[in-house]
Amino acid sequence: MRCGHAEHFPSGQRHYPDSAVERVQLIQQLYTAGLSSRVIVGLLPCVVDGDATPELLDRLAAERDRIDGRVAELVRTRNRLDSVITGAAGNLRTGRPCPARTAASG
Repeated sequence: MRCGHAEHFPSGQRHYPDSAVERVQLIQQLYTAGLSSRVIVGLLPCVVDGDATPELLDRLAAERDRIDGRVAELVRTRNRLDSVITGAAGNLRTGRPCPARTAASG
């Protein structure tokens, strides 16, 4: 059975090799990370056959950098939310209203 191709059983069921399942999981992760189908299709030869080009590596590095930026933004947002949660929890304990913030103090 070739990598990624299903074996057909008389009942009509298909059996895929583990490598196909792993590839689907990788593709799902890449989509979730925001990579386009065009980028994903371009990197599959590298994943499947180990074939890479300097252009592909540059594209992948750029995507990784973009993801790093998104991760940093999410961490900043999470930290800000933690601050809001801490303040709101304190307000619940004391009964004092949340302090008003201006856009500049944001």
